[in-house]
Amino acid sequence: MARYAFAALAAVLTLTAPQAALAWGNTGHRIAGIAAMQALPRDLPAFLRRPAAAEDVGELSREQDRTKGSGKIHDHNRDAAHFVDIDEAGRLLGGPPLSPMPATRADYETALRAHNLDSWKAGYLQYSIVDGMQHLTKDFGYWRVAAAAEKRARGQRKAWLAADRKRREALILQSIGHLSHFVADGSQPMHASVHYNGWGDYPNPKGYTTAKIHGPFEGELVVSGVTLAAVKGRMTPMRACNCPIEQRTIDYLMASAAQIEPLYELEKAGGLKPGDARGLDFATRRLAVGASELRDLVAEAWRASANVEVGWKPVKVSDVEAGRVDPYDALRGAD
Repeated sequence: MARYAFAALAAVLTLTAPQAALAWGNTGHRIAGIAAMQALPRDLPAFLRRPAAAEDVGELSREQDRTKGSGKIHDHNRDAAHFVDIDEAGRLLGGPPLSPMPATRADYETALRAHNLDSWKAGYLQYSIVDGMQHLTKDFGYWRVAAAAEKRARGQRKAWLAADRKRREALILQSIGHLSHFVADGSQPMHASVHYNGWGDYPNPKGYTTAKIHGPFEGELVVSGVTLAAVKGRMTPMRACNCPIEQRTIDYLMASAAQIEPLYELEKAGGLKPGDARGLDFATRRLAVGASELRDLVAEAWRASANVEVGWKPVKVSDVEAGRVDPYDALRGAD
């Protein structure tokens, strides 16, 4: 059985066998993506703030779940990208600590192997988020260069640069949707905890449920009453970390993991039943955390993109925007 298999909401999906969880379900992921996009600061490019862009990201936020079931290799390689199993001591399944984050997936695997673990058991959500953030930063860099060069170009070059900019805008929305999915996963406490679908085989002095609550919480409960307006109303102000993305991601996931016991306490009190105001408030607040983090990461990626290099042979974004370099050959590919 898959790591967090459960029966999905019957009205949404009809399943004949268990499969990996669709984190937050379609509704939750769509809400988080749209809320983040509608809250982007005004200094970001105008194409990101169009209503259609928010709708696109909302739909693309679901894509990492929609591709599940493509095949054994695809699913086995990607399923663990959606979670990381943190225990009460801040360790991964009792093995290495989550922090500091090893520099690469290879280093991460080495640390896990020392405890007879691997990332398919422990999860690697932290790397999914950092990978997505780095990819988006580079995407923005390419857009900035194409947009700046297009203003100065003429004729065939101008037409090619305009087309390249438009292609990049579509790719950027796809990249944000990709990042949105994993950031939202990280706001769901059961995606950042060893107690991912019931308390499990761990000391349980408070008698928390061992039932499979993962799917009902992020699916049925959300559908029963969490709204876009409510999530937007609970989003936090913009926050710049002024730290490496690796540290920001670890802090984000640790804060989410700290909400696992309040979640189980809420379940014990009956608050996770569909339509219960307490459960709806908890889910709304967690989705607002995810939407706020996504908004902040998109803004940080945009600002960081001013300092990257793109193309071959590489050109600096700052040089192109200042008019010091013509990037056409680097973008078009002069081999």
